[in-house]
Order: sequence, then structure tokens, then C-alpha cells
Amino acid sequence: MLGAIAVTLVLWASAFVAIRHLGREVPPGALSLGRLLIASVALAFVVFRRRPTWPARRDWPLLLLCGVAWFGVYNLALNEAERRIDAGTAALIVQIGPIIVALLATVFLGEAMSRWLLIGMAVGFAGVVVIARGFSSGESGDLVGVWLAVLAAVTYAVGVLAQKPLLGRLPGPEVTWLACIIGAVVCLPWSGELLTVVRGSDASTLLWIGYLGVFPTAIAFSTWAWVLARSEAGTLTLTTFLVPFLATLIAWALLGEVPPPLTFLGGALAIAGVLLTRHRPKVAESTREPEPVATQRE
Repeated sequence: MLGAIAVTLVLWASAFVAIRHLGREVPPGALSLGRLLIASVALAFVVFRRRPTWPARRDWPLLLLCGVAWFGVYNLALNEAERRIDAGTAALIVQIGPIIVALLATVFLGEAMSRWLLIGMAVGFAGVVVIARGFSSGESGDLVGVWLAVLAAVTYAVGVLAQKPLLGRLPGPEVTWLACIIGAVVCLPWSGELLTVVRGSDASTLLWIGYLGVFPTAIAFSTWAWVLARSEAGTLTLTTFLVPFLATLIAWALLGEVPPPLTFLGGALAIAGVLLTRHRPKVAESTREPEPVATQRE
């Protein structure tokens, strides 16, 4: 299981860098559609190598929510955000997603709203404000890019909440494949842009789009679904705290990008906020009533 988690985190971190690189010449809608179409084809080979398990009617609302939010809107928002802010910062902001998961869980799943949950949300939001402040006065990004990344975090959270119940009833490849197709349908209005990109781009650009479709999407989302089906969503989501640091290192190595200093402070606050939401106060060990002593029969 640790291997699958590691694969997911590294590939998702590399996606932030690839999107930042391609954003200079590939429009967000075309990049989203191309990535999802390639992922859909790659996942089809996995789904149809055996007899697929198709969703029941009750599963479709959650599938549509996951596909539209996480695979459609998330990609569009993140791609546009990374044209405005660097890859490491985008990855940091998206990590407020676990806070949003906790909030939505209290609203839609009836989970308790604890004091630590409220404190964590406040600290995490303060982190986003600090990051936004850093970019509002810097030259390497802008405020619109920060809030587009926040939108990506929201749709990421919605996708996780919608996906978790589905994985209890359906295999991961089917859930991921159908969500990819739904996301591609959302991005169809940009099909003309994609055709222009395919006709006018060099082989390197097309290979980068192919990489995004096969590795961070088809493979990484499949490994994520496999682990999520066997883990608690909150616990697993905590592992994505490593993604911003991995993305920053990869972006530094490949693109020469280092986020503004305030980004690190804001990212630390965002991560601290998520950790606070997961704080569980120690409960004093309850005193047990003494068990009756069995008397020996004479």
C-alpha cells in the first residue's frame, strides 16, 4: 500500500510542474480535454481486460459529481491558475482541500463540528490569505491565480467525498474511467482549441500532454482509488501534504521556479490547519466495572 501511495504522490506532484510548463503554450481547456481523453483511452484497456462492473442507478449522481467537479472543473481551474502562479504554490493551495473535506463532511455526512475543526479551518484559511498577499505584491503570479487554485481545492474536496462511497460498491478502474469520461464531456467546448494545439504544436508538447494523461491521471488516480478503497479518506488525504514539497522540488529542478517567501509561511499555515482539524483530544481511560469473579462450584 505504501508503494501505491508513493506513486500517487510523486505523479501528482509532477503534474503541477507539467501543467505549469505547458501553460505557456497550451490553453487550459485544450490541455484539460487532451489529458482526459488520453487518460480515458488508457483506462479503457484496464477496464475492458475483464468483464466490467457497471454502476447502478443510485451510483450515477455521485459519479457525475465526481466527474464534473474533480475531473472537469478541477482541471480547468488548476490549468488556468498555473498560468498565473508557480507550480509549488498551486500545489500548496490545493492542500486546503482536506479542510474543505472536513467541512463538507459535517454538513452532508452529519459528522461533529469540533472546536479543533473550527480552529484548523481558521488557520488554514489564514494560510491562503498569506499566500494571496505574497502574490498580490510579487511579479511571479497574481491574485486571480490564487483563487483559481482555491476553486481547484474545493472541487478536489467534492470529488473525494463523492468517490469514497462509490469505491465501496464499484472497482476503482471503473470509477476512475467513468469519471474521466464525464470530465472530458465537461471540457468538450474546448475541442476546437485542442485540434489547433494538435495541429500546431511540436512533438515535445504533445508528449507532455500524453504524459499528463497516462501517468498523473490514468495511473495516479487508479492507485489513489485502490488505496482509498482500503483506507479512511481523512487519513489518506493527510499524505497529500507531501505533494507541495515534491512539486516545489521538481519545479525548482526542471523549471528553475522558487515560490516567494510568503508562500512557504502560508503553506505551513495551511498544512498546520489541516493537522489541527485532525486533532483528537486524549480521552481519559474509562473506569471499568469489575468483572464478576467466577466462584468455584463445590
